[in-house]
Amino acid sequence: MNLFRKKSVSKILEQSAAGEGEHGSLSKHLGVRDLTALGIAAIVGAGIFSTIGNASAAGGPGVVLLFIFTAVACGFAAFAYAEFASMVPVSGSAYTYSYVAFGELIAWIIGWALIMEYAIGNITVAISWSDYFTGLLSSMNINLPEWMTMDFLTATKGHHVAEALMASGKSFENLDAPIKDAYLAWTNAPTFLGLHIVADLPALLIIVLITMLVYRGMKESRNAGNAMVIVKILVVLMVITIGAFYVNTDNWHPFLPNGIGGVLKGVSAVFFAYIGFDAISTTAEECRNPQRDLPRGMMWAIIICTILYVAIALVLTGMVNYNELAVGDPLAFVFERLNMKWISAVIGVSAIVAMASVLLVFQLGQPRIWMSMSRDGLLPKKFSKIHPKYKTPSFATIVTGFVVAIPALFMNLTWVTDLCSIGTLFAFVLVCAGVLRLDMTKDAPRGKFKTPYLNSKFIFPLMILLGIFLSLKFNKESTLGFFKNDPVTVGVDDLMSRLTTSEASMIRQQMLETNSEKFIASASELDTYLKSLDETTYQATLSALPIPDEKKFDTGWNVFKHKIPTWIFLISCLYLAYLAFKHNLSLIPVLGLISCLYMMSELGIKNWIGFTIWLVVGLVIYFGFSYRNSKLNIGK
Repeated sequence: MNLFRKKSVSKILEQSAAGEGEHGSLSKHLGVRDLTALGIAAIVGAGIFSTIGNASAAGGPGVVLLFIFTAVACGFAAFAYAEFASMVPVSGSAYTYSYVAFGELIAWIIGWALIMEYAIGNITVAISWSDYFTGLLSSMNINLPEWMTMDFLTATKGHHVAEALMASGKSFENLDAPIKDAYLAWTNAPTFLGLHIVADLPALLIIVLITMLVYRGMKESRNAGNAMVIVKILVVLMVITIGAFYVNTDNWHPFLPNGIGGVLKGVSAVFFAYIGFDAISTTAEECRNPQRDLPRGMMWAIIICTILYVAIALVLTGMVNYNELAVGDPLAFVFERLNMKWISAVIGVSAIVAMASVLLVFQLGQPRIWMSMSRDGLLPKKFSKIHPKYKTPSFATIVTGFVVAIPALFMNLTWVTDLCSIGTLFAFVLVCAGVLRLDMTKDAPRGKFKTPYLNSKFIFPLMILLGIFLSLKFNKESTLGFFKNDPVTVGVDDLMSRLTTSEASMIRQQMLETNSEKFIASASELDTYLKSLDETTYQATLSALPIPDEKKFDTGWNVFKHKIPTWIFLISCLYLAYLAFKHNLSLIPVLGLISCLYMMSELGIKNWIGFTIWLVVGLVIYFGFSYRNSKLNIGK
């Protein structure tokens, strides 16, 4: 049971004061406006300037529903964060809250997950910042070599895809621009002992600069963050105002061109646009009145950013057809289409500022998590050292810089975005579960802020029954297909990667003979032709191809493994309905837990596997060092 030893609120506050005496105290500079600005600084960044494009391309104008759903889910989680923050007004965020509600092992797991959230979140933002920065340089005719501005994984994968496509008959000139760049980065990169040297150096530059600022102090970071927030809010409002005059409402029809499934494809991108509001809670010890100001700052940040996101999504999908928005810089793109390049230039500069502000907030958050874990003995004492002059966790800040900077040179943007999202959602799930755990505990400690209570005893089970009814009524085939585990047709990209050169040539010849006109219209390129087919025709064409079935379909375990996250979600719903009925649980944290867990289930099995590996590494460290050195250990 020592694995689940808990800390009392009084012990945490006492230990925090003792830590301040031993290592020095953090300076208190933050009020409601500062916290709201930090929340906006964290939320309005890569999401609004980058990932919103791909989400809109997949979901069409209906992506605004996903923004609203995600905002509501984050709002539910924010209530839980606010309740804990008012009860335990110290640095540590969800890690400290879990120590109170669940005990040490769960606290370690969530702390380890938060380390991944902030580190990988900043890696993601640094890569996006690099893309905008190099784009700005390119507009000034300053072109850096591709191998200096691209991560190693993207270059490797792009080179492989380019070779496969060219082997199937596609010319290099007709390759998509990102694949071309990756191919050139790989082939032109210098080599050392046979290893291609490909690294994103601008990403390294911005991380070093932000880490230096965070190291100098909270007051300096606050002032810089507030200035950057003003700049990007003004630019976003400018985009909304000017763009509104160029909206063609015909582009909003159909509102859900790819159905709910298309909208849900953007879960990772849209949720990534919201992560960061929880970083506000890591600054609790630097707030002048944390019990009052932290809840307000979180709520205001989410409300303001949701309004901006919905307005931007409607403007973007109204200015151009949603199909055209699958680009890395959608805001600049739509104005370039209107030959308003001066606005594109302003957006490019403001995007650089916006993403730098996100980096700032995340680099503030992570060292404070490490500081809290160090105070508890779960990390070496060095991590809780406060700089005597700057009043910041100096050693933890420097380590954070290295942890973020080195992977940013080599990691892939899409992969780290999804991994960051699943780590953050896991934190939200546990914080909501922590509030529910306190609700079921007699004489549990309480803070000044309490989540509004609405009994979920009957409401939540009825919501589950309603969900089952609607699924069977409006999506019966897919719902039943989920349980049947039928074979699934592979996508075009997966198919192309599985074909040998001889198989690709044979299929090209077959397409030329059976549908020569359309095939020639696709520049005689197999992948372009197959992507032009509607779903029914593609499935019929694929079934008729004289290649092994394992290259055309996923079956058995390869189908079921992708459903595991959904099964976890469904089982959790049933268990939570039982607890809600038995213990009269509060509805808001129940809905927060379930909505965040649902978004986790939409991120795919690869991300769950990556997240599990990260947790296993964390458990090795816990049992190797933290368990024995914990201040709650016997005799400590």
